[in-house]
Amino acid sequence: MRHIFQVRIGPAGFRVGSDWRAPIAELERLYAGYPAPENGVPDFTVRLFAARPWRRWLRPAVTLGGDFVLPDAAPLPLSQGLLAAEMAMNLQMALGQRRYLLLHASAVEREGRAVLMTGLSGAGKSTLAALLGARGWRLMGDEFALIDPATGMVHAFPRLVSLKNAAIGVVGDAVPQARFGPLLAGTPKGDIRHLVPDPQAVARMDEPAQPALLLFPRFGFAIAQRDLGPSEIFVRLTQASTNYVALGERGFDAMTRVVRDVPARAIDYPNAEAAIQQVEALWNAL
Repeated sequence: MRHIFQVRIGPAGFRVGSDWRAPIAELERLYAGYPAPENGVPDFTVRLFAARPWRRWLRPAVTLGGDFVLPDAAPLPLSQGLLAAEMAMNLQMALGQRRYLLLHASAVEREGRAVLMTGLSGAGKSTLAALLGARGWRLMGDEFALIDPATGMVHAFPRLVSLKNAAIGVVGDAVPQARFGPLLAGTPKGDIRHLVPDPQAVARMDEPAQPALLLFPRFGFAIAQRDLGPSEIFVRLTQASTNYVALGERGFDAMTRVVRDVPARAIDYPNAEAAIQQVEALWNAL
């Protein structure tokens, strides 16, 4: 690879190589302040490359590669190279992580305890994590929550927060001092803009937290809450995990510990302010 960038996000180190300078320059700018992989040795390798030599210059198209790949993944235009890099790093975690149980969830922390929020795409978990991070919570991550099977603790993975469509304006208005990446219009998921986690999230990313509350948010509905039974929680969490099966017995034990020990609620909300109020009320009731 002609251009290289290395970074550590929480416990995972990445080496990103690219045929083009532009995606690497964006990563360097947005991940400024993050450490390099420990001892200079990354856990995962990402490649952003042109599948055909002329694709470097003629309608340049970024193909995603690395230690783990999805063969049918469509290339992205070079203007979305940052998105390609972020997707490729997430893919390495999703397919290759074996130390931690992964939950597709956002996580925030206060006083050593964490709130995990998981749900379908569009549930608003990234938006809620970003807004709570601006209200005194520590952002631990918006893509993955990492559960240590040995201890049950949550480990942070504070990558760039991927905001989509209307959420871009909501967070931009609420956190005007925040740093953002470029607006990526017309991606497969609509408009995307990446929010840079605040310095506290980066400085404290090696501090794990005890999971204290598990939420299943759903955006676009009247305010409502309901309890969930253990079997429903278990099924939802296995659906939200990318490596539960691969971890075998360790994954089962870690998942059952979360179901058994962490209070869980499903919450519906019509807007971000209503969701934040519900999160704060449930937290204060613990």
